[in-house]
Amino acid sequence: MIKVIKYPDRKEWQELIKRPVFENASLEKTVKKILDKVKDKGDKAIRKYTKEFDGVKLKKLTVSEKEIKAAENLLSQELKDAIQQAKLNIEKFHLSQIEEIKVIETMPGINCWRRSVSIEKVGIYIPGGSAPLFSTVLMLAIPAVIAGCKEIILCTPPSKDGSINPAILYAANLCGVSKIFKIGGVQAIAAMAYGTESIPKMFKIFGPGNQYVTAAKQLIQKEGVAIDLPAGPSEVLVIADEMAVPGFVAADLLSQAEHGADSQVILLTTSEEVARKVQLFIKEQLNGLPRKEIVEKALASSKVVLLRSIDEAIDLSNLYAPEHLILSCENAEELTDKVISAGSVFIGNYSPESVGDYASGTNHTLPTNGHAAMYSGVSVDSFVKKITFQQLTKEGLTNIGNTVMQMAEAEGLDAHKNAVAIRLKE
Repeated sequence: MIKVIKYPDRKEWQELIKRPVFENASLEKTVKKILDKVKDKGDKAIRKYTKEFDGVKLKKLTVSEKEIKAAENLLSQELKDAIQQAKLNIEKFHLSQIEEIKVIETMPGINCWRRSVSIEKVGIYIPGGSAPLFSTVLMLAIPAVIAGCKEIILCTPPSKDGSINPAILYAANLCGVSKIFKIGGVQAIAAMAYGTESIPKMFKIFGPGNQYVTAAKQLIQKEGVAIDLPAGPSEVLVIADEMAVPGFVAADLLSQAEHGADSQVILLTTSEEVARKVQLFIKEQLNGLPRKEIVEKALASSKVVLLRSIDEAIDLSNLYAPEHLILSCENAEELTDKVISAGSVFIGNYSPESVGDYASGTNHTLPTNGHAAMYSGVSVDSFVKKITFQQLTKEGLTNIGNTVMQMAEAEGLDAHKNAVAIRLKE
C-alpha cells in the first residue's frame, strides 16, 4: 500500500518529490526506428506496424462516413447526452479565452498590437485499448475549432476487427474533426509529423499516450514539429486537514491511480487520523475496482506525507508541481492565491478531479512530471500563434528615431541605424 512519511524535514523534500525514473535509451532507439521507417515508406510502413502491434490488417486507413454514422447508433442516448453536456461546458469555458485585439499607442504616432492567428494544421492522438479516451477528443478538438484551425485530424488505434471505439468517433464527429485515421502508437505520431500518401503532415500534434508515444512526440519535436506539452504519467496531489472527508480523498487517489501502473498519487495532510482513515477507505474501495491490479502498482510508488501545517503542505505541493491539485481543507478557496505550480486545482470537498477530467469545462490536458512549474495546460492559446504588429506615422518615427539610431550604433549595426536615418532625411 501507500508509504507513510511522518513530518519530514525540509531538507528531505527534494528526495520526496522525485518521480519514478524509467530507462529510456533503448526505448528511444526503438521509437526512432519506427519514425524513420514511416518517414521513408509512408503508408506501407503504417500498415506493417498496424498488423504487428494492433493485430489487424487494414485496407483503408481512413474512417469512412458510414462508420461514423454507424457509431452514433452504437451508443446509449444517456452517453450521447453526457458527451453533449460536456461539450457545451468545455465550449463555454474555452470561448471565454478568445482575446480582443488591443491597439496600444506607446508614443505619439506609434501604434502596436497583437493578433491571435490559428495554427492551420493540427493533429490529435487518442489512445484506444482498455481506456479509450473519448473525453480527450472533446478537450482537444473543441479549442482547436474555437481557435479556427482549418484542418484537424485524429489518429487512434483500431481494435482487432479494424473498428474504432464508437464513443471516439461520435465525439470527433460532434466536435468537427476533419478526418479520422485508424492508426495508433508511434506510427501515428510519425504519420502526422511527416505525412504519408493517406495522412497529411500536421504543424502541431496533441494528445496523450504511453511511453512510446511520449518518446515519439519528444523526438519529432527536435525535427521542428510542435507538440502540446511535455507529458509523463498522470498524477494527483491532495492536501487535506481534519475537515477533509477521508472516503472522498481515498476515492480521488484511486481515480488517478487507475490511469496506469506508472501514475503517482500523493496525500499531504496535517491529520494523522485522516491519514489513517484514508488508507482504510483505499483498501475498502479498491476491492470493487475492475482495474485493481493497475491501481495497486500505482499505489506502490505513491506517498502519504504528514506535515505540521497547511502552509507547509502548500510549499511542498508547489515544489512538486502536480498535474492535479485537490484542496480538501478548511477555507480551501483562501489558499488558492498561494498555489503557484499546478496544472489544475480542485477546491473543497465537493470538487473531485474526475469532474475536471470530463465535464466541468476546464481542459484536462495538463503538464505532468513537474512541468507545471513552467508550463500551462492546453487552452485555446495552444492552437494559435501570436503575431505582433506596429504602425508608425512620420511623426512617430521622428519621436523614436534618435533612440533607435543611438542603440543601433552602440551595437555596431550601422545598416539598422541607416534604415531610420534615411527616412528622417526626407
